[in-house]
Amino acid sequence: MLEKIGLWLGLFLLVGGQVAARDNPVPSQPTQVRLRSPALKAHRISLVNGKTFNLNLAEGFAIKVAAQGLKRVRFMAKSPDGRLFLTDMFDLTDNRKGKVYILSGFDPQKGQFRTVTTYLSQLRNPNSIAFYTDKDGVQWLYLALTDRLLRYRYTSGENAPSNPPQVLATFPDYGLSYKYGGWHLTRTVTIGPDEKVYVSVGSSCNACEEKEAIRATILTMDPDGANPHTFARGLRNAVGLKWVGSQLYATDMGADHLGDDKPEDRLYTIADQKNYGWPYCYEYNSRVYTDPKFNHTGSKFNCAQVPSAYAAFPAHSAALGLEYFDASHTPELSKAFLVALHGSGKRRLGRGYALVRVQKGLPVQEFINGFWQNGTVYGRPADVLSIGTDQFLFTDDHAGVVYYVFKQT
Repeated sequence: MLEKIGLWLGLFLLVGGQVAARDNPVPSQPTQVRLRSPALKAHRISLVNGKTFNLNLAEGFAIKVAAQGLKRVRFMAKSPDGRLFLTDMFDLTDNRKGKVYILSGFDPQKGQFRTVTTYLSQLRNPNSIAFYTDKDGVQWLYLALTDRLLRYRYTSGENAPSNPPQVLATFPDYGLSYKYGGWHLTRTVTIGPDEKVYVSVGSSCNACEEKEAIRATILTMDPDGANPHTFARGLRNAVGLKWVGSQLYATDMGADHLGDDKPEDRLYTIADQKNYGWPYCYEYNSRVYTDPKFNHTGSKFNCAQVPSAYAAFPAHSAALGLEYFDASHTPELSKAFLVALHGSGKRRLGRGYALVRVQKGLPVQEFINGFWQNGTVYGRPADVLSIGTDQFLFTDDHAGVVYYVFKQT
C-alpha cells in the first residue's frame, strides 16, 4: 500500500494532482452547529526530539510524520512543476529569520520527504506563498511578508530564485506589542479565478478603531500590483483564504475582550465590498451582536448588514488554513472543508488544537485532535493541502512538523 501511495505522491509532486480551484463545485451552506467529534482512533506519534504522544484520527485514516525538525512552518503551495513549497516563520517573534523550503523525494516506506531544501532565507515572517502563470506563460511565485508583497520570476526545477523580487505592495509593519490578541503580523496571498491577486492584512490590535484603512481587510490587485483596491473590510484577522470555484472563503478570528465563550471564530464566504463587522459587531450562536465597547448603541455601524458566517467554531479556536475537497475525493472528505484550528492562546481553555470537517448538512466535526492534552500542547495545526483523492498534508507550527494523512485500505 505504501509503495502505491509513494508512486502516486511522487507523480503529484512532479506534475501536480489537484483539481483547479475554479473547476471545483461551490459548496452549499452547512448546518450551523457546535463542534462535535466523530469516532476517532489513536495513532502514536514519535518525534526526533524525543516527544511521543497520541493523535486521534477519523476512523479509516492513518498518519505519518512527513517532515520534522523545522521551526514555525505555516502555509504550503504546489509549484507549476509539481513541487511542494512551504513557509517557515522561525518563531513567534517579529523577525527576519524566516525561510521558504522545497520538500522533495517522498519515501513511500517511511511516509517521509527525503530532502528539505531552503529556497529563500532571511525573510520577515513569511506566512503564505502562491504561484501564478501569466498570459505570456511566465511563471511567478508570490510571497506575503509582514511589510511587503513580493513576486519572483519562477523557473521550473530551480532551488533558488534566479531573479531579484519585485515589490508589488507595502503594508503597515507596526502595531501594539506582538502577543496573542495584539498585532497581527501575518499576511496571506492567493490568486483568484479572475487572475487577480488577493491579500489579507490583519488588524493592528485586539479591538480598536483603526486609523489606517488597509487594516483588517482583504485587498485585491492585478498580477503586477497595479490597480489595488479593498475587496472586503471588517475582518479582524483573515489568515486562511481559499477559492472554491468563483467563491472566496476566509477564516477569521474573533476579538479577545468579550470573555472565554464569545465571539466565535468563523468561516465566511467573502463578497466584494462587504463589511464583516469588526470591531463594531461580532457573531455568537448564529446571531450578530453589537460590540458593547465600540458600538454600544449601534449608531456607528448597523450590525444587521453583517453577512452570517458559513460556519462557526468555538471562541478562541484560532481558525487558520483550510482546504476544500470536491466530489472526486473519498466519501469522508467529499464536498467538505478541513479547517486548521490553531488553538487558544489561553491554554487552559483547550479550544481548537484540531483539524475540523465542515460539510453540508452535517455538524462541524473534529477530524484529528490530540494536540492539546491535559493542559500540555503537542502541536498547533496551521494549514491543510490536498494531495489526492484520499490523502492530504498539514502543518504544525508549534512542533515544526509536516504530517501526511492517508486513507487505509
